[in-house]
Amino acid sequence: MWIANNWKDYEVIDCSQGEKLERWGDYILVRPDPQVIWNTKKANKGWKKMNGHYHRSSKGGGEWEFFDLPQQWTINYKELTFNLKPFSFKHTGLFPEQATNWDWFSSIIKKADKPVKVLNLFAYTGGATLAAAKAGANVTHVDASKGMVNWAKENAVSSGLKDAPIRWLVDDCVKFVEREIRRGNKYDGIIMDPPSYGRGPKGEIWKIEDSIYPFVQLCTQILSDNPLFFLINSYTTGLAPSVLTYMIETEVTSKFGGHTESEEIGLPVSSNGLVLPCGASGRWVSDKI
Repeated sequence: MWIANNWKDYEVIDCSQGEKLERWGDYILVRPDPQVIWNTKKANKGWKKMNGHYHRSSKGGGEWEFFDLPQQWTINYKELTFNLKPFSFKHTGLFPEQATNWDWFSSIIKKADKPVKVLNLFAYTGGATLAAAKAGANVTHVDASKGMVNWAKENAVSSGLKDAPIRWLVDDCVKFVEREIRRGNKYDGIIMDPPSYGRGPKGEIWKIEDSIYPFVQLCTQILSDNPLFFLINSYTTGLAPSVLTYMIETEVTSKFGGHTESEEIGLPVSSNGLVLPCGASGRWVSDKI
């Protein structure tokens, strides 16, 4: 498992009975997590002194209950600063487990002896975009949600990357890649964090089990002649790490050589030393690094 264990402003303090107790900077949140199926005693005092609690509804969805939590605050990861705010469906605008991937591709970008162009697809609030830009890459950030792209821009400003070479685009990711193929644009690294299910700006339907493999096929057509890396993240339980490996091996390694590896990603739990699984990632890296 690849573990995001370099955080100082974030931690999973404890997890039990379908929920995780988290510290986001100075604030304590309790949020549901489907992986937490065990039932242990909630002994940590944070369970009773939380600043926000997301309650799952038996009818689907849920709602926040707040206890002295600001509408927005920030946390840092190394040299990056992220603006957080709780919004519908339990999220805060950041997936801390992705930091293990940020560190991985940042190292690759820094080692490259050439300018690096990176494409970040389904880019959300820009964690990967900012990490790649901070490492020195030119980044194209694509997400179907205008609100998420604006949030990512705010994070760029907070991280001192307002003037970094980042292209911000509100677009359907599949249609964008199809246009890039026609335009002949190429990228040295591709990052994708596709949802299990989603809709594009014009109602385009994305269902990961049906859409991900043909999308990977499309993306290989916009990799440069000597690409550096390819990263797929998945939060869909039906897509095991081995499935990600097979897709990347079949479409990327077969064309460019290099090495593919896939693992679960996770966050350490400070109260008991366990690691909370948080999805999976498939990584391809050039053997020329």
